[in-house]
Amino acid sequence: MATNLEERPGSTKDEPAEDTATNQPRKRIIFGVLGAILAIFLLIVGGKWYAYARVHAGTEDAMIDSDVVAITSKIGEKIDAIPVQTDQYVRKGQLLVVLDNRDERHRLAQAQAQYEQALSTQTTLVEQSRGGVAQAQAGVAGAVASVPQAEAALAQAQAQLSAALAEVPAAEANYSKAAADLARARSLVRTGDVAREELDSALAEEGAAAAQLASAKANVGAARDGVRAARDRVVAARAGISGAQGGVTTAQGKLAQSSDSSQVVSARAALDLAKLNLQYTRIYSPIDGYVGEKSAQIGQTVGAGMNLMTIIPSKDIFVTANYKETAVGAIHVGQEADIFVDAYPGHTFHGHVISINPASQNTYALIPSQNATGNFVKVTQRIPVRISIDDMNPKMPLRPGMSVEADVKVR
Repeated sequence: MATNLEERPGSTKDEPAEDTATNQPRKRIIFGVLGAILAIFLLIVGGKWYAYARVHAGTEDAMIDSDVVAITSKIGEKIDAIPVQTDQYVRKGQLLVVLDNRDERHRLAQAQAQYEQALSTQTTLVEQSRGGVAQAQAGVAGAVASVPQAEAALAQAQAQLSAALAEVPAAEANYSKAAADLARARSLVRTGDVAREELDSALAEEGAAAAQLASAKANVGAARDGVRAARDRVVAARAGISGAQGGVTTAQGKLAQSSDSSQVVSARAALDLAKLNLQYTRIYSPIDGYVGEKSAQIGQTVGAGMNLMTIIPSKDIFVTANYKETAVGAIHVGQEADIFVDAYPGHTFHGHVISINPASQNTYALIPSQNATGNFVKVTQRIPVRISIDDMNPKMPLRPGMSVEADVKVR
């Protein structure tokens, strides 16, 4: 089949081949330029990436973390009310759980009564013991005062003894003279030189002298008995001081025993415990945060130590990055870090290294990876590194458990 083609003036059938030959160098130039631009771009990007990676240690095994607070009950009791809901924001000191407190109020009243009774009993015993001490001390004072009196009586008795002894020689001399006069009168009466009346007079005088001598000797005996009695009274008075002092010691011991506050202290401890148990029926939030998992229900009877709910702190959020042990050697406390959160692509949080865990994750495992033969299998371990978040953004809330990538600037 024949086709009619209109030919332009001055054109030939070989012109399309010449255009194709001319366009090929242009395409090569364009592609070359584009390739050079792409290579330069990749070189710049790769250089920046290399420069960044050269001074940073990064890991994707990281997440947002916090010190979660578990709310537990300290006593066993029934739940009356839970004035908060899951995901609710609570402040420190806000009431979270109300427990039934009727039993605790009764125990508190009983403990208060026992404490007051113990305190009253101790007060009475102390007052009685103090009175006994005062009485014993008065006895000591009386015993001390009786000693000078006894000694004075002894001195007086000794003076009377001396006076009685002084009268004996005179009475003996008088009796000797009367006896001699009586013997002479008898001799003269026998010879008839004197009258009988003089003999009677001599007999009377001799009897009177004998009676006087006997009286003087009797006075000496009585005085000696008085001295002995006075000495006994002195000894008894001095012994009375020791006895009275012993009574003071005994009374002071009773006072110390009555002042022993062990029963009062025990009753006070029981009272304080009852007050604490009553306070434990109201459970308050220890931090600012959000109510996380809530396992408690109204009407449920809980036991001591039972977990009621979890509080997620609104502050003190940090990153736990698990670095390989081959990289953790270059990481130190205080180094800056870049944090990339999967939930907020394109945004970079900044922080710094707070601490490095003293052991690997495997160390805390319930069943460490050790075989029965005792042969250690070398596996690269990971060390948890805690990183702070210094530029928290309220518009980008961070929740514990979020996946992140952490890059620590090590050089």
